[in-house]
Amino acid sequence: MEESGEFAAAPEYGAVPQYPIESVDNALKVLLLLGHLPALRLTDLSSYLGIASSSAHRMLAMLQYRGFVRQDPATRAYVPGPALDELAFKTLRRHDVRNLARPVLERLNADLRETIHLGQLEERDVRFIDSIESNRALRVGSRLGRVMPAQCTSTGKAMLATLSEPQIRELYPEERLVQLTPHSIGTRADLLVELVEVRRRGYATSQEESEEGVSSISIAIPGERMRPLALNASVPKSRMTPAMSKRIRHHLDHAALELAARLM
Repeated sequence: MEESGEFAAAPEYGAVPQYPIESVDNALKVLLLLGHLPALRLTDLSSYLGIASSSAHRMLAMLQYRGFVRQDPATRAYVPGPALDELAFKTLRRHDVRNLARPVLERLNADLRETIHLGQLEERDVRFIDSIESNRALRVGSRLGRVMPAQCTSTGKAMLATLSEPQIRELYPEERLVQLTPHSIGTRADLLVELVEVRRRGYATSQEESEEGVSSISIAIPGERMRPLALNASVPKSRMTPAMSKRIRHHLDHAALELAARLM
């Protein structure tokens, strides 16, 4: 963006949509401009978009209604609004989650000597955004970067349990669910029953539900956020004894509280 006042062309990613909506495109161009310029005047914006001042004014009024812009009372120019600031802040926080969580994962890995994952809920999937593998010869491999059906993993179930039953029904409109193994939950009805139990005991488990020979325990990170997070300890099924399960839950409980405090 040039400081002379001339607007650079809006960036393009991929092919032009088959049925572009010009009004939406113009509103997005305004938001992109606000990322480069301290303020926008109605006349400049009208000229840049090639639309009448009245149309530009109506669009800015809608963006102002939703909090994406506000009008400076002194200059009458438009500047970023609280909704845009909040969106930018939350986006930066999501990118910073791994850095904040890393010491917690490292401590869990050292204490348990098992593979530790940090997962994030993305609609009906869980994305594993960080992982530290066990140093044992027999261990569960890292799932860093993998995306899996949430109901097939303890990590996903821990996060789904933070949602209400109406939210779960909306998220899963069909009764049949994808299964990764014969042990995976296969129906929405069974998932709802399982999530009641997860909420009651405060943690989720998986017994070969995502992968044969793998057991895991997960706890969701307390606190409201745009996307739920959960910590997971994954172990070979042969090592998941009752004593080991209790030990993992104890460490995960403390780690989840520590990470929640770090993310505040």
